[in-house]
Amino acid sequence: MRRRIAAVRQYLRHRPGVVGIVLRDRSTGAQWQDRYARTQIYMASTSKLAMAVTLLMENNAGVIHLSAADRATMYRMLHVSSDSAADTLWFKYGGSFYKSYFPQIGLTSAHYLSVPRDGITAPYWGEMTCPAVDESRVINFVLSDMPARLRGYLMRQLRHVAPVQHFGVWGAGPASRPGNKDGWSRELPGWIIDSVGFAGPRARYTLAMMNSLNGQGGYHAGTDTLTQIAAILFQGHRVPAPHVSAAP
Repeated sequence: MRRRIAAVRQYLRHRPGVVGIVLRDRSTGAQWQDRYARTQIYMASTSKLAMAVTLLMENNAGVIHLSAADRATMYRMLHVSSDSAADTLWFKYGGSFYKSYFPQIGLTSAHYLSVPRDGITAPYWGEMTCPAVDESRVINFVLSDMPARLRGYLMRQLRHVAPVQHFGVWGAGPASRPGNKDGWSRELPGWIIDSVGFAGPRARYTLAMMNSLNGQGGYHAGTDTLTQIAAILFQGHRVPAPHVSAAP
């Protein structure tokens, strides 16, 4: 793994933008962070994973009651990364509901930005930034701290996301049984491409990656970068660029 990390460092020397990375070995506790791991980057749709964790945990605690419709909406939010589904769940329970719980699952450095849209005020799931270290804490909370039933549900969802999310951690390859929640958006710094998830036997490794292209590349450059990082780490070599699009 040390050799593969060195190969990732070399690969990133020629890639656009900045990439924050945190790789964690859950078996040994060893962790690698690159120099941008604590840089604030837009979360894009990776915030939907934090929303799902919050909803499931608070439902489990009896604070809220998730209806069948809520669960169906949450499935769409995770599976195809539906923005409308995320909006439905965000506004139903309220921004303060999520914001107050997020630090408990690892989002301790999240920033909530002013939203330049009519009728929407901060906090809002689509206008958040955090560093990759926060994303890493969230996925490790899922795997280590959630009740087994809820953890199993989220792992199944992340392992069976729609093709639109087949990039990033997905690049670990089928033998590693990866699961991920990806995010992509155009922001003031340009394209943002993120991926957080797990891979390896018994989900041994977690990987959080956040790429702010900073106007130096587009959607496909970002999705390829994150996919190749995961491929190098878990397969030992680069793979063909992912065939994904920015829709929906």
